[in-house]
Amino acid sequence: MLTSSDWITTLSLVFGGCCSNAITLEHITSRYPNAGVLITFFQFLIVSLYGLPKQFTFKDPPESKHATNGPNGTVSAPTTPRRRWIPRLKNRKVPLLPYFIQVALFFVLSTLNNAAFAYHIPMTVHIVFRSGGMIINMILGWMFTKKRYTMRQVISVVVVTAGIIMTTLSASKPKPHTAEVPGTSNTSLYTMGISILGLALVLSGFLGLIQDWVYARYIAPAEAEAASDPTGQSLWQEHMFYLHSLALPLFYLSKDNISMELTRMSSSPPVFLSLPQSGPLAPYEAGLIVPSIFVYLLLNTCTQLVCVVGVNRLTGRVSSLTVTLILTVRKAISLLLSVAVYGGQGNTEMWVGAGLVFIGTIGYSTGIKSNDQKEKKD
Repeated sequence: MLTSSDWITTLSLVFGGCCSNAITLEHITSRYPNAGVLITFFQFLIVSLYGLPKQFTFKDPPESKHATNGPNGTVSAPTTPRRRWIPRLKNRKVPLLPYFIQVALFFVLSTLNNAAFAYHIPMTVHIVFRSGGMIINMILGWMFTKKRYTMRQVISVVVVTAGIIMTTLSASKPKPHTAEVPGTSNTSLYTMGISILGLALVLSGFLGLIQDWVYARYIAPAEAEAASDPTGQSLWQEHMFYLHSLALPLFYLSKDNISMELTRMSSSPPVFLSLPQSGPLAPYEAGLIVPSIFVYLLLNTCTQLVCVVGVNRLTGRVSSLTVTLILTVRKAISLLLSVAVYGGQGNTEMWVGAGLVFIGTIGYSTGIKSNDQKEKKD
């Protein structure tokens, strides 16, 4: 259960990190639409580096919690953990195989979501379209886990579907100022981008099913023992670290794309970053000259870390219903900030569609609670 200070900290991380990350992401992708893989790589790298120190320990694992029989039948007390010179990884709550499956899906859908910007997908459509994950979750839940849904949930999904279709079509008209790829129309590029987002949405549905299974099989039993193991790490920290670090070797397959985008970004207009001076050198201004887009890339990477930490803290401490509602409000704020900062992206159809998506999301989430209460009565 979160205390008041925990709520303030967690919500500040979620709204401050995720909303500012969306703004910097739109700035980068509007100028370098093919930089999705590069952005994803730096995001995964910083999250892995942040979580790395928390996954190692200099203590040996205790051999036993109970007394053991000695060689002559004597009883010996359990040995206390010894200090090691070489650190070891802490004991995981979840085996590696489930992590590998989650990592593969998470890596692919994250790459697809960022790669969609290369197909003229506006940030507003990007945010609204990714809010439709409940549609896939409902279909997959009905097909594979035989879940039952309330009438409110079904109606909410229909509302969300209508909102996504309306928002998608509202931005599908070719923009006269947008450069087209030779031999490919702007409309066909947009259609390809929507197809990529649709595939990512399906993969996120399967990822949700796997995560639900992992939670029931490994995490829920581990949470019951967490109170008796104060030295153990938080489950959300373990999940966050392995989900990002195990995916880093996969970026080797895209090393040429990453290198090419870094080269392109290095030719962006330079900006002077002044460094604070003190003492006799104070009158002289010192600093660094770096490509301006690298500043936004650094801000995007850091805000992504803040966002990921906040979402994982939230997921590990409150119910899925609360997480869904908070993230829905966060996406709505990101949408408003995108239009307010960059402008020129909103029209009546888009705003009506976005409103339907967010209303349907809230209706679906509140329907989960009534469905749980009905199952308890049964």
